[in-house]
Amino acid sequence: MNVFGNELQDCGTDPVTGFYRDGCCTSGPDQAAHLVCAVVTAEFLEQQRSVGNDLITPAPAFGFPGLQPGDRWCVVAQRWRQAHDAGVAPPVVLASTNIRALQVIDLAVLQQYAVDVPEDLSSLE
Repeated sequence: MNVFGNELQDCGTDPVTGFYRDGCCTSGPDQAAHLVCAVVTAEFLEQQRSVGNDLITPAPAFGFPGLQPGDRWCVVAQRWRQAHDAGVAPPVVLASTNIRALQVIDLAVLQQYAVDVPEDLSSLE
């Protein structure tokens, strides 16, 4: 389920994201739950590298291509919150963010970073 209680939508397939590399922010078996569908920014990537979470350098042995600004990636909820606290949180796709992220981050905070496209496009006119 996503943060709205609806079916969780895919986050990204280029590169393929998710704990299970299925494109979806489903929860893994450990505490490092990759739950927030983020559209990564250069500032976020640099901040994460500075705290020991290098998301830029490819790791072919793990099928990890390295991320570039604009990529969608399922981020560990605690890491997203850490970036928020540092003032560099990336935008999020709420329809693709797992409801379990709300155990770590308030919905109102996530909504401030939302980049979802509404189903009713007439609201954009």
